[in-house]
Amino acid sequence: MQARVIRNHDLIRVPWKNGGGTTAEVAAFPEGATFETFGWRVSMADVASDGPFSLFPGIDRTLIVVEGDGIELDVEGIAYTLDSASPKLSFSGDDITTGHLLSGPIRDLNVMTRCGRFRHRTRFVESGVALLAEETTVAFLVPLDGPFDVTLDSTIHSLEALDTLMLDAMQELILLSGTGRAVLIELMPDHS
Repeated sequence: MQARVIRNHDLIRVPWKNGGGTTAEVAAFPEGATFETFGWRVSMADVASDGPFSLFPGIDRTLIVVEGDGIELDVEGIAYTLDSASPKLSFSGDDITTGHLLSGPIRDLNVMTRCGRFRHRTRFVESGVALLAEETTVAFLVPLDGPFDVTLDSTIHSLEALDTLMLDAMQELILLSGTGRAVLIELMPDHS
C-alpha cells in the first residue's frame, strides 16, 4: 500500500476550462490527462466572482465548499445553496450550471469521474477509524478545519488543512487523528 502527501501550497493554478477562473489539480488519471481525456480528476478551485461553470459532458461531479461563506448553484434552473451547514452537491457535468457567491470568494474541492469508466463517493470523516469500500482503487483524504495525522502501517502522515493524502487501494483500517472534519474521496471502476 502506497501513500503520497500532496501539499496545498505546492499546487499549481491553471485556467478553468471556460477561462473564468483558476483551478489547482490535486491529481488526475491518467497522469498528464487533459480536461477531455481524464478518467478521474480531483482539484481545488478559487471562485472570486459569479458566473457560469464549465460544461464537462459525460462527467459526474461533486463540489464541496472548503473555504468561504458559500455559493448558490443554479443547476438546470434548480437552486442549491452550499454553505457550512450543507457544503456538498453532486451533479452532472452535462448540466448548465451557474454560481452566485453568498458573501465573498470561496475555495471548493471538485471530484470528477468519467461515466462508464469511474465513479466516486465522498464523505466527511472525523478522528477515529475509516475503512475504504472494497471496490475502491484510489482514495484521497483532505483535512478541512485543521491538522490531521493519518496512521497507515505504523507510519504517521501529518497533514495541514487542505493538504491531501493520496492512498492506493487497501482494506486496512485508516487511523485518523485531528481536529474538525476531513473529506474522504473514494474512486472506483464504473461497471454499470
